[in-house]
Order: sequence, then structure tokens, then C-alpha cells
Amino acid sequence: MTVEVIAIGGYEEVGKNMTAVKVGEDVIIFDMGIHLDRISIHEDTDIDRMHSLDLIERGVIPDDTIMKDVDGKVKGIVFSHGHLDHIGAVAKLAHRYDAPIIGTPYTTALIEKQIKGERKFKVNNPIRPLNPGSKIKLSKDITLEFVQSTHSIPQAVFPVLHTNEGIIVYALDFKFDNHQKVSPPPDYNRLRELGRKGVLALIVETTNAINYTETRTYSEKVARIILEDLMREPLKAKEGMIVTTFSSHIERIQTIADIAKDSDREIFFLGRSMERFCGIAQNLGILKLPPNAYVYGSPKAVNKALMKAEEDRDKFLLVTTGHQGEPDALLPRIASGRTPFNVKKGDNVIFSAPIIPNPTNAANRHILESKLKANGARIYANAHVSGHAGREDHRDFLRMLKPKHIIPAHGELEMLVAYGELAEEEGYRIGNNIHILRNAQAQVFNGH
Repeated sequence: MTVEVIAIGGYEEVGKNMTAVKVGEDVIIFDMGIHLDRISIHEDTDIDRMHSLDLIERGVIPDDTIMKDVDGKVKGIVFSHGHLDHIGAVAKLAHRYDAPIIGTPYTTALIEKQIKGERKFKVNNPIRPLNPGSKIKLSKDITLEFVQSTHSIPQAVFPVLHTNEGIIVYALDFKFDNHQKVSPPPDYNRLRELGRKGVLALIVETTNAINYTETRTYSEKVARIILEDLMREPLKAKEGMIVTTFSSHIERIQTIADIAKDSDREIFFLGRSMERFCGIAQNLGILKLPPNAYVYGSPKAVNKALMKAEEDRDKFLLVTTGHQGEPDALLPRIASGRTPFNVKKGDNVIFSAPIIPNPTNAANRHILESKLKANGARIYANAHVSGHAGREDHRDFLRMLKPKHIIPAHGELEMLVAYGELAEEEGYRIGNNIHILRNAQAQVFNGH
């Protein structure tokens, strides 16, 4: 029996992640993501009314038409976590496969929300939540296990396939964080056990592979300390105060709320995506907001909250989307004078997010910061730590799992090659047991 790994999306770009693994006649699909850079798209963007073929043509979602040539039966569509570059295309593609959708409870709740908003396609796939640390049998020869991981969103896991031909580990995306408030540490013991049992193939993200300065990724504990230091004095000041971060980063949202809960300010979490991610996290008991925190999602509710903050700016902390400068997100609209709240001299704006590296984001962020400064705002940039493993974390990961074969994923060619070079330092060889794939290519292994 052979094992075939089919690269569908995310092997020529960051995002648009989708991989299929064929074991004998059974096929497991991992992730169905969108490419956030291809259209002016951010966490509030609505692609519900767009057709999948249009989105494929634009390069927004994976081109899964190659699956027509794969001779096998899809037994499961498995999601590693709930970021849009992993789940954003589920409502456009999942209905083509007669298979259950499987993810952790938080991830599947986000997927259900995604499917509910879909306007073009009817998605009737059964949805099966699976807790970290649990297993489910997908076919006679394949068992899926979710191994606890950490990332910048709750309930991220390493999906692991146990097959007669060996173990396949799918590691998109992760970091090694032992100090998160909303997520337990990664299950290092289980990873080492899998390494001892024998991992046939590791499909692994390459986000920080090219970043030679970031040898290890700092814990969220570091971001908490940075934010505590930055927020302490502005919370007491008479000026307005805005913090902007990823609405999906529930750990960071919890931190911001915890720091501000004893202040004299009410905390307003504002935006449609804030409402989506925070609401689900609250319902599942993952996010615990203090009594002085409120989440507003609809444009009407957001405007009402901004009017209150404009009247008494020292009584409110605004937590918004729009840190990349995306023109229609909330913070850029505030900076452009398109909302009831106007930035004034001395207002404090904290960016608890990095600039995601591409020319559009860099330009948009520069425009945003220039507008904020022109209005007299004080800016505190990059109060943040990465959600992705650094090079030395990856080295540890390889030593834990000892995979026979490595398939770098989730990156442009130079990122995949940079990961290959790192793995070569650990005794692997590109072209031998490191396989650099492009979208629509496949790699076949003969099991043990």
C-alpha cells in the first residue's frame, strides 16, 4: 500500500492551505483556506456571495479540481485550527466531498459560522468536533488523533494520521508556548512517543524558516508583560486610547481585558470579526471577559459605542481590528475621520500585531500610521510575539518526531527551501527525504 501526499494549496504562497493524503484507496483532506493577500481581504471581509470558480481563478482559494484525478474516497476533511487561511474556503469546497468535517470544538464552531453565512452553496457535510488528545477512526486503516498544540488561536492541534504504512503528522501552524492562559502547553510527551513509534512523513509550516534572527519564538507571557508596561499609564490618562490586534487572537484579547479590568475605563471590543471570534470563545468558556468589557459587532452598535467614546474619551478603551491598515477595517476608518470617534492630540494607539510582510500591507500600515500621527496620536508599535515556531523550535520538533520524510508547506518557494536547509543541518537531504512540492504536485511514499 502506498502513501501519497498531494499539495493542493499553500505550497507557492502563505495561506490558501489545503493538502490531501491518500493511503491506499482512502483520502484525508487537511484544511481549506483562503489566500488573504489576493483580494483586499481581512478578518471582516465577506466572500459569501462569490463563486468558488471565480475565487479559484483569482487565486483566493485552493484549486482542488486536481482532486478529480485522485482515485480514492475522501474519508474526512480535517482542520488544524480556525484561522481563515485554513478554514476560509470550507463553505466553497467542502460540499464537493462526501465526508465529515472534523476539528476541535472552537474550530468547528467557527466553521459552522462560516457555512451559515454562505450564499452560493449548500454545505451539508456532518460536523464532528474532536477534543485535543482524542482519536477517531476514519476508515479501516486510518485513525486520526489530535495532539495538543499552541498557536495564536485557541484549540490549535497537530492532526496525526495513524496508518498501516506509518504515521503522518500535519503541523500547520504552531508554536511552543508553555505560558498561555487560554491553552495548555503542547503535548511534548506525545510528540516524543510518536517519534519513537515511527513518523513516516511530516508536513510542516515554514512561516519563520527564513527569519534567522528569531531562533526561538517568545511565549505570550512576553506579550503580556509588554502590554502591561505600555497600557499602564495611558489607562490612567485623560486622552483617548485604542489597542488594535487580531480578533482571532483570543489569548491576546484575554490579556488586554485582564490588564484593563481594574481601570476606570469600559472596554469596547469593536467589529464584526471581534463579535464572531469572541462570542464563540465566550460560549465555549474559553474567553472570560470582565464585567466592564463589551463586544459590539454590527455597524450600528459599533457607531453607538464610538459616539460614547467621543464624548468621554478617558472613560473607554477601544479594541479594534485594522492593524494592517486594510482600508475598510475599523481603525483605518477611524484614522480617516469616517466614524463618530476622532483621533485627537495625545491619544494613545497600541499596535499589538506585526505588519504581515507583503508590499500592500506595508503601504497600508504606513498610510494608517501617517494619518494617526497627523491627528496627534502617540503610537506604540509591535506589542506582539509571533504565533509561529522559530528555527530552533523547528529543530527541536524534528528531533522529537524524527520523521523519515519532510514536506515543507505554507510558504513561498524561498521559505520552503529555507526550511529544507534547516532540515539538512539535522541530517536530511533536499531531493532525498526533504520534498519541495508546488501546488498540484504529489509525493508518493512506499510506507515503512
